[in-house]
Amino acid sequence: MDLVIGTLDLAAHVDEALAVQALAFGLGPDEIAVRRQIVQRHMRMPGARALGATSRGALIGFVYGMPNSRAHWWSTIVEPYLRAEGNDGWLDDSFVITELHVHPGHQNRGVGRLLITRITDSAAEPRSILSAIDTDSPARGLYHSLGYTDLARQVHFPSAPKPYAVMGAPLPLRRR
Repeated sequence: MDLVIGTLDLAAHVDEALAVQALAFGLGPDEIAVRRQIVQRHMRMPGARALGATSRGALIGFVYGMPNSRAHWWSTIVEPYLRAEGNDGWLDDSFVITELHVHPGHQNRGVGRLLITRITDSAAEPRSILSAIDTDSPARGLYHSLGYTDLARQVHFPSAPKPYAVMGAPLPLRRR
């Protein structure tokens, strides 16, 4: 595969990225419209950065994240779940992986692993946190293989039909 991973101006390429996310995550047009606004807002936050994976010039995957803040919406939702498990300290000094998606036709080829390890390799924070749908899935398998552990499970986000797991890992991530 002719794969290139590099910095992605996500604000300028939001529609391409959301097209990948829509395919990977099964999003409809209304959800994409909401996520477009969220991505644009996130990319204006201090320390936010994104990487893209391209093959033959087409975006096939992306990841973005930022230093976590307890004031972020995501943190306010997950904090009670983490606190109940004695893990709310993970919200401090962490780099949060906000989104990681790979086009279904390019999954299980190491693209997601490259994206997440490269973005966390440049993080100043000593650890990383993220949330993933709380099922046995290839995504959760990838995160576990990188050293992420479950910090809280059955986390319910408003309007999300399925519960999530919040996961955390020390940085740098474990390599195979």
